[in-house]
Amino acid sequence: MEERSVQEIIKATHYPRMAAATALGMLAVFLFIATIGELKGLRFIGSGVAATNTISVSGEGEVFAVPDIATFSVSVRETAKEVKDAQTAATKKGNDIIAYLKGEGIEEKDVKTTDYSVNPQYEWTQRVCPEGGYCPPGKQVLTGFQVSQTLSVKVRDTKKAGDLLSGVGSRGATEVSGLTFEIDDEDVLKAEARDMAIKQAKEKAEVLANSLGVSLVRVVGFYENEGPIYPMYGIGGAERAMDISVKSAPPEIPVGENKIVSNVSVTYEVR
Repeated sequence: MEERSVQEIIKATHYPRMAAATALGMLAVFLFIATIGELKGLRFIGSGVAATNTISVSGEGEVFAVPDIATFSVSVRETAKEVKDAQTAATKKGNDIIAYLKGEGIEEKDVKTTDYSVNPQYEWTQRVCPEGGYCPPGKQVLTGFQVSQTLSVKVRDTKKAGDLLSGVGSRGATEVSGLTFEIDDEDVLKAEARDMAIKQAKEKAEVLANSLGVSLVRVVGFYENEGPIYPMYGIGGAERAMDISVKSAPPEIPVGENKIVSNVSVTYEVR
């Protein structure tokens, strides 16, 4: 009776140990296989292994959009014998222009000083030379100072651009220039043009791979060249924009469209 009890006890402890050992062995095999798989996957991740069989294609995407802001520069210049007098006169005109712009709905954040300078003004005088004697050289004579202030103005309602150009001109502006029409948030449009370019490149790659009898594996290279934004004025737009200073009536300035271009080059590994 006691011997049977001992055997039963041995069996009761032996089989669980074997089961546990078997389970641990299976787990070790599973982890080993998983590790090998991960190492194979890492062969292409950060390993610097260059693809040997590749094809490269290019694509271009274009997006057209109507500009929603206008920007221009306005300058005032005043000259006087004393710096303070020139500054006073220039400051008055500059403040009048800023007050006018604010009264027309231009926000303070959209008016920025891009240049403020004080420059001495000289004249060259030639001394009288005595007949037959030594002729002293001429010299520069300080005649006064010129104070200049340039403002950059952003207009969020492009329809008001012509009126504003005439308005600042009638309030003492010395020069109004650099009128451009832009898109305030270009990132969305640039992304759209990029997607179009990538799609075109992928379609080219698929056609080329089919012609060559190979398959596309993965992208191994990408380059994007964001093209310039091309303003496309309406008829007479550019000319009228540059001729505003000589017209008394507010000029009609067509906004036109801007073209945003993205050029990409994509390299695929093939097999």
